Amino acid sequence: MLELVNLTKSYSGLHVASSIRFTARPGEVTGYLGPNGSGKSTTMKMITGLIEPSSGHVSFNGQPIRDDLMGFRRVMGYVPEEPYLYTHLSGIEYLVMVAQLRDMDRNVASTRIRGLLRLFGLYSDRDVPMSSYSKGMRQKILLSAALMHDPELILLDEPFSGLDIGSSLILRSLIEELARCNKVVLFSSHELETVERLCAHVVILHRGKVVADDSIDNLRNLMQLPSLEDIFAQLAIEQDYLAVSREIVNLIHT
Repeated sequence: MLELVNLTKSYSGLHVASSIRFTARPGEVTGYLGPNGSGKSTTMKMITGLIEPSSGHVSFNGQPIRDDLMGFRRVMGYVPEEPYLYTHLSGIEYLVMVAQLRDMDRNVASTRIRGLLRLFGLYSDRDVPMSSYSKGMRQKILLSAALMHDPELILLDEPFSGLDIGSSLILRSLIEELARCNKVVLFSSHELETVERLCAHVVILHRGKVVADDSIDNLRNLMQLPSLEDIFAQLAIEQDYLAVSREIVNLIHT
């Protein structure tokens, strides 16, 4: 179980994330939503240990991650919003390097790497430098790197970025299967229809603060709104998006 307890991050006195508290449980997909600049990616980086919180802490299975950060990272898989890849390497070279850094058994790693490359449709390009890969191909490499060590906790920050329709359908099903395997899955995305389809539980951020932490069904009933999109618009969007869209159309037609 992943627990965030009053997690706060400040830069020069400005709170990017403020007293964030929620729990993501094994066996379910937790959706993590918010407008751009709401603190989602900052929170993700604090969970991974890449950023030190100003206050509060993150625990996994009852233990603060700072007590054994290296041990925590061994059971975590992370797909960041912005891909950081050594693009002079080929896809297979990159995954072999990641497996070595994780100290995986060589035979196990080789079997999983080749299997993941085949299942993600990358096997024929395995020896091609990633500098020539499309955005979607690079995203599949990131997904493979995050999953090949069979992590207990999976953090997905905009994982559908660049994927075609077929690959997106595979990833949707994969996220569901990972939850069925009792993984803790925290999933951040702007694709609200996908979040509504996959997640029973959602956490919504607005200006660095949690404004909702509940099941989608409970939020629908509580707010008397039919969809996650309507709930999100009510809680986290300050502009009247219909009025703005009409003004844009009127502007370009005058």
